[in-house]
Amino acid sequence: MSARLFRNARLLTMDPALGDFDHGGLLVEGEHITAVAEHLDAPRHADVVDAGGCIIVPGFVDTHRHMWQGLFRGIGPAHSLTDYYDVILNTYGPALTPAELYTGQLLSARAALASGVTTVQDISNIQDTPERSDALVTALQDAGLRAVFAYGNSYPYAVAHGCALPADARRVRSEILHDDRALVTMALVTETGQDDDAERANAALAEDLGLRTARHFSGSLSAARLRDIGALVPGTTVIHGNGMSAEELRIVADAGGNVSVSAPIEMIMGHGYPMTHVAKAVPGLLVSLSADVETTVSGDMFSQMRGAYQAARRAWHHQQRPVTAPVGVRDILRMATVDGARSLGLEGRTGSLTPGKQADLLVLRADRPDVAPVHDAYSTVVLQMDRSHIDTVLVAGRPHLVDGRPRADNAALLRDAAQATRRLRSPKAR
Repeated sequence: MSARLFRNARLLTMDPALGDFDHGGLLVEGEHITAVAEHLDAPRHADVVDAGGCIIVPGFVDTHRHMWQGLFRGIGPAHSLTDYYDVILNTYGPALTPAELYTGQLLSARAALASGVTTVQDISNIQDTPERSDALVTALQDAGLRAVFAYGNSYPYAVAHGCALPADARRVRSEILHDDRALVTMALVTETGQDDDAERANAALAEDLGLRTARHFSGSLSAARLRDIGALVPGTTVIHGNGMSAEELRIVADAGGNVSVSAPIEMIMGHGYPMTHVAKAVPGLLVSLSADVETTVSGDMFSQMRGAYQAARRAWHHQQRPVTAPVGVRDILRMATVDGARSLGLEGRTGSLTPGKQADLLVLRADRPDVAPVHDAYSTVVLQMDRSHIDTVLVAGRPHLVDGRPRADNAALLRDAAQATRRLRSPKAR
C-alpha cells in the first residue's frame, strides 16, 4: 500500500474536533487519510513530502456544474438565461454525438481536477438516449474525479415528452451506478416547472431508486407547493434559489435540503442577487458553492468563493434583509469544502482532513511573493490565491496534479475537443 506523509504544512482541516495546525503532519495511506497531528513519524514505506510554506485544505466540492458543456467553454460571455437556452440547450446540445459528449465531459472533469475541485455534482441536463448517458458516465469514471452524476432530461426531450424522467434512469442506476461507495455515484434532476404529476413521479422515482435530487429554483417556484404535493425530496439541492424568501428556505431546511449558490453566473446572466447571505441566516440550512456553466464563467472554485464572498459582503454593508452575522472567509471555505460534501451526502468520505476519510486534498503554495506573508490562512486561500498556487491534487489518495503539473496526458483530449468544435461551429452541424 502506498503512503505519503506531508510535513510542516499549515493544515486547515475543516474538522472542528481537529482544528487547524500551523506546522502539522498529514499521513495518506492508500485511499485514506490515516493521521493528522502536530508531529508524525514516517512509516517505513512512506514518501515524505516537506510541505513547509504550503497550506493543505480539503479538495473543493462543486455542487452544481453542467459538465457536458465543456466543449463550449467561454462561448457566451454575455449570455442571458434566454440566450443560454437558445444557444446551448436548444442548438448545440441536440447536435452533440455521444463521442463529443464524452470529450466535453472529460474536458470539464480534468479542468476541475486541475483547479482543485475534487468532487462535482454533474447536473447532466442532456439525457435523451442511453448512448448519451453511457458516454457521460464513462467520461467521469475515466477522469478519476469524485462525481455525482445527476441524471436529468435534455430540454428538447422535456418539451417533446414531458418532464417525468424516463425509464432509462432505472437502467443507469441498476446497471452502471449501483454502487453508492464508488467514486461516481448517482442523483436525479427532478425539476418540472408546474407539472404536479411529473413532480410526484420524479419524487417517487428518487425514493424507489434511493437517490438524492437536485433542481433549479427561481422565484416562480414554491417549496411550499412541492412540500404540499409530496414532491420535496429529502436532501434536495436547491440550485440558485434567487428570490426565495426566508420562509421558503426554511421549508427546504426542514426537508433536509440545501442551497447551491453560483454567484458569478447569477450576476452575469441575471438570475437575481446571490442568496449566500439569506441562506446563511436560515438555521440548519447548508449552503454550498458551484460554477454552473463554463460557457460563461470559469470553472475554478477560487472564482466562486470570491464571487460569493463579495456578494455577501455587499449585502451586509447595505443591510439587505435578513441580516445576521456577516459572512466571513471561514464560512466561504466551509461552503466550498465540508458543507458541499454534506450537501451531497458525502461527508463520510470527503470534505475535511479527517482521519478515516478518503484523501481528497489540495496542497497550495503560500511561499510565493504574490501571497506571502500569510496572516490569516483562510483569507489567503479565499481572497489571495488562484489555480496557479495549486501544487498537488489528490482524489482518494490518487495524485492528479503533482508539482503543479497534471499527471494525465491531455494531448489526445485537446485534439478531440478541437475537432468537435470545428464540426459544431459549422452551419451544417446545427
